[in-house]
Amino acid sequence: MKRIIFMVFRNLLVLPCWLIRIFQLCNIEKYDSHTRYAYLHKIIPIIIRRGRIKIHVTGLENLPSEDGYVMFPNHQGLFDALAIIQTHEKPLVTVMKKEIKNTFILKQVITMLQAEIIDRDDIRQSMKVIMNMTRRVKEGENFILFAEGTRSRQGNSLLEFKGGSFKSAMNAKSPVVPIALIDSYKAFDTGSIRKLTVQVHYLKPLYYEDYKGMKSTELADKVSDIIREKITMETASIE
Repeated sequence: MKRIIFMVFRNLLVLPCWLIRIFQLCNIEKYDSHTRYAYLHKIIPIIIRRGRIKIHVTGLENLPSEDGYVMFPNHQGLFDALAIIQTHEKPLVTVMKKEIKNTFILKQVITMLQAEIIDRDDIRQSMKVIMNMTRRVKEGENFILFAEGTRSRQGNSLLEFKGGSFKSAMNAKSPVVPIALIDSYKAFDTGSIRKLTVQVHYLKPLYYEDYKGMKSTELADKVSDIIREKITMETASIE
């Protein structure tokens, strides 16, 4: 929370202009997804830099050349989505829990990205989100989905990846892109405002031919293992 307040103060002079433009871009009938996303992709690096955060990214070449894929990062904290949006040039869509849908600014970002809102306690609504995602991925949209379902709150350790999170990608027969996030939790989920480097590693995708015989739980375990192995390798090299 301290870093969020710090970032707000460091961007105080330009914040009103940004907010005005964000509210304008919420008019999805007037502005297409590329225009809306490009603005977020433009201002987020400025916000992050003024928050004393540096993003180290690898593996961008692993992203599929054609749109219509689902990215599965580990979920460390509130900063995760910002780190991915900064490094991912093409428009993407997030899946967010219903608890934050009316939060100021997040509500507007949800509109800009046309995010899917999921109620984890409502099975019928969750199934509807899976069906919507399947359709949208088939139509060429790219998604971020946090398969752990909630922040791990365990630093660079992972929670169990939920098999149900992979059903939309499997139904759409889309590429599945694992993303390893390292030290992202230190940005907003600690009380520090020290300089920080967050690592974002886009790992080799799994295409339909790679997972077509798997159950969703097996695919979840495989993606989780790939991410865990990358995190272990990177953190071991630092130590």
